Amino acid sequence: MKKILIVGGASGIGLSLAKVLSERKETEKIYVVDKNPLSEEYRKEITAVGIPTVESFVFDLTNEDYSFFDNFADIDSLMITAGFAKLSLFKDLSEDYIINSFKVNSLAPIRIIRHFYDKLLSKTDFYCGVMVSISGFMSSPFFSVYAATKAALKIFIESVNVELIKAESTNRILNVSPGSIKGTSFEGGQTDVSLTRELAEEILQHMENKDDLFIPKYEQVFKQVLQRYNEDFRKEGLHSYDYKLNSGRIK
Repeated sequence: MKKILIVGGASGIGLSLAKVLSERKETEKIYVVDKNPLSEEYRKEITAVGIPTVESFVFDLTNEDYSFFDNFADIDSLMITAGFAKLSLFKDLSEDYIINSFKVNSLAPIRIIRHFYDKLLSKTDFYCGVMVSISGFMSSPFFSVYAATKAALKIFIESVNVELIKAESTNRILNVSPGSIKGTSFEGGQTDVSLTRELAEEILQHMENKDDLFIPKYEQVFKQVLQRYNEDFRKEGLHSYDYKLNSGRIK
């Protein structure tokens, strides 16, 4: 992974990935694309070791024209971390929010991957990962639209990975599906890269292994959650509703 494009890399887990990669001798260039510019503070931290070149670009994923991504033909790695959500009942979501959720959380990763699909199909190593969500695996009250966007992304990744196998490519798209992550600006929180470093290192390891799925804390937490969901999705949905209601995260 010498030249990587991180979409959503100005904060959260994307920024953590950039910092970890900046410490590797083999990293030559890090492209950060985000709706916000990479802050000077973080730019200095990332380039402190003096090895990689970091370039920051501002791009709104709700744009219709994605020819912008023609600028990154030299990459050998792609990580898409951009996405947003808010804990809210469906009745309280506006139509604009619903439309933009699908544009950013579902359509954007699909369109970006389509842009670099020739690299995935090639015999040359290409490393690719997408931040999805455990919400994409089950019903998620208070996250109804967000979960729907991630469920679409999950099925897309699984389907395309089968096509890559049949095309005899060794490259895969990694589905990273965590639960709530501390230290990110997701749901309006504050970025703290010290809290996300370990997860960033794990994600990079799975990308380099060309794995197709990584669920952080699977054995500790989500194996049982998914089992309960598969046994009785209605009961688990009700449990999820009450859990979120009592979590203190709903404002």
